[in-house]
Amino acid sequence: MDILERLSDELKIPYPRLEATVRLLDDGNTVPFVARYRKEVTGGLDDTVLRTLADRLAALRSLEKRKEEVKALIDAQGKLTPDLIASIDAAATVTEVDDLYRPYRPKRRTRASVARDRGLSPLAALLTEQRRSYAPPLGEAAAAYISEDVPTVEDALAGARDIIAEDISDDAELRGLIRRMTVSDGRIVTKQKAENPVFEQYYDYSEPIRTIRPHRVLAVNRGEKEEALTVSIEADREKILSEVLRRVMKHRDSPAAPHIEAAVADGYDRLIAPSVEREIRADLTDTAGESAIALFSVNLRNLLMQSPLKGKTVLGFDPGYRTGCKLAVVTPTGAVADTAVIYPTKPREDIDGAKRTVMRLIRKYAVDVVAIGNGTASGESEMFIADTLSEMGGNTKYIIVSEAGASVYSASELGAEEFPDFDVTERSAVSIARRLQDPLAELVKIDPKSIGVGQYQHDMKPARLDEALTGVVEDCVNAVGVDVNTASWSLLSYIAGINAASAKNIVKYREENGEFRRRRELMKVPRFGAKAYEQAAGFLRIPGGEEILDNTGVHPESYGAAEKLLTRFGKTKEDARGGLSLRKEAAGVGMKTLAAELGVGEMTLSDILGELEKPGRDIRDSLPPPVLRDRVLSIEDLTEGMILKGTVRNVIDFGAFVDIGVHQDGLLHISEISDRFIRHPSEVLAVGDVIEVKIKSVDLKRKRIALTRKGMK
Repeated sequence: MDILERLSDELKIPYPRLEATVRLLDDGNTVPFVARYRKEVTGGLDDTVLRTLADRLAALRSLEKRKEEVKALIDAQGKLTPDLIASIDAAATVTEVDDLYRPYRPKRRTRASVARDRGLSPLAALLTEQRRSYAPPLGEAAAAYISEDVPTVEDALAGARDIIAEDISDDAELRGLIRRMTVSDGRIVTKQKAENPVFEQYYDYSEPIRTIRPHRVLAVNRGEKEEALTVSIEADREKILSEVLRRVMKHRDSPAAPHIEAAVADGYDRLIAPSVEREIRADLTDTAGESAIALFSVNLRNLLMQSPLKGKTVLGFDPGYRTGCKLAVVTPTGAVADTAVIYPTKPREDIDGAKRTVMRLIRKYAVDVVAIGNGTASGESEMFIADTLSEMGGNTKYIIVSEAGASVYSASELGAEEFPDFDVTERSAVSIARRLQDPLAELVKIDPKSIGVGQYQHDMKPARLDEALTGVVEDCVNAVGVDVNTASWSLLSYIAGINAASAKNIVKYREENGEFRRRRELMKVPRFGAKAYEQAAGFLRIPGGEEILDNTGVHPESYGAAEKLLTRFGKTKEDARGGLSLRKEAAGVGMKTLAAELGVGEMTLSDILGELEKPGRDIRDSLPPPVLRDRVLSIEDLTEGMILKGTVRNVIDFGAFVDIGVHQDGLLHISEISDRFIRHPSEVLAVGDVIEVKIKSVDLKRKRIALTRKGMK
């Protein structure tokens, strides 16, 4: 089975379609472009499936490359046989390939290599024959190998056993058997090494390898790394040795049998078990890492795609103690109208002065919402703002905003570039306000790992995590589209076909020549070629431009078809400027017939019709808006059975954290999410979901809130 056949089988994609899709990706087309504008080729595969395909394709090609390398290395030794070639070609994983290469791999100096250097290989071969009787007896045969380096018969036999033990360890079939048995029957065992309350549940812990959940693998690894735990794998040694002996023992009544048994036990204990344990733990870690990355990706996607708070003036509030609370008034367009510093918290506690400043800003700029960061002094700041808004009356609300990553942005080169005259805390206040107004546009400026919707992200492979999260950001940005005349270069850099250099060139061109009036003007941007234009154009919007289709997701390559469509039903592009539905008319003709008439596929026709209905639409507008508040709720106000509305902040393997308007997020354990059985919280919940929850219990001392949704409609 070749790579594409295997991919077709794994992903359940018809071979011709998969082959054509791979060809598109190999030709340098981006995933967002292929997903959106090559649906007829892919059969409508979405960006998530396409990225999975691309990842598996890369992994399988890497496997094939490793197979060819191993065959070349063995062939260079003159030991490559047809059977070995067949075994290597049939290997399904890199581990299997490496098992087959193990006997031929150059080795460091081992007990077996020492024995071989001392001429004991023939004696090892003699023992391996396992004759029912030996003439001369084994002792006499071994005596023939006595030398200065091998002073006794027992030394000779011990060296021969070392050779046999290593040969058994190098046997790919036996290693595979032992690995499978260890995974099937073995257990992960952890013990306390040092005091660390974070890992208390793992002080005396054991769980079968085959059932351990990914988040527990990562927790155990973290505990070991921080030297709070010792971690090991316990397998059924006797069962494994019995099975190996069953396969290697020819005659139990052979005089060589005790030596074979000893070699098998030594080979397992000294060589195979430690190696297999490392391999299994590495596999568990890789699997857990991929699971965590997948969950992180889902959470990040949902966070970035939250509904923006459009048309609102927001007062960003970055809480603090000694250095005060930084304020920034941000207009609906994202411009900073004013800044200030107040000191309502300790040590100054200038509450009256702080109130005067906040009230002045709210009244002067008609502030709609105060966005309070959830970091240090957030609780006191929330109480202060709630009290101030109550005293003012009016319609201004407040909301607690996650400030995860705000400090990273504030201290970044991009933050300094955007606001060179602001200090880092002032930039944070702006970021907090803007991430409420448009989460996607603001959060793309921050390293996705710092956004705070993952779990154990610092324990994952950095390159793999970056690749996955960058892909998520790209998909989100391209799904929404960006205004090419207002987007920052950091936002533009996530558009298909545009890198950071091209994005900066676009912004520079815009600043020097004024706003783009048509998409095709992008071709004038230095080093922005035809391929980049093809990939990017459909995702760039020009509201109010000369060409109405430039404010839609219709790709320039389909403008002709869109214009024919309008003419077909007696409409003009101006008729479509405010939105125009032609689906009824299209259905009357028949989608297949109409698509053929226009020279496009049915999927492309459907997309064109959708774009004409709502030019400039934002797909996020249909999502629930953020929950705004006008009164503060403390943990002391909570009582068992109380029902509250909250926002899901993070989804993890064992549950979800929900913001219910208290400084501490509540934990909705997986067992409390639904009345029906679910395997993972993500089956029901997503970051940004607005849900009703019931207070199950409150631990004031530990400041922990347990939530439930059981029994709730």
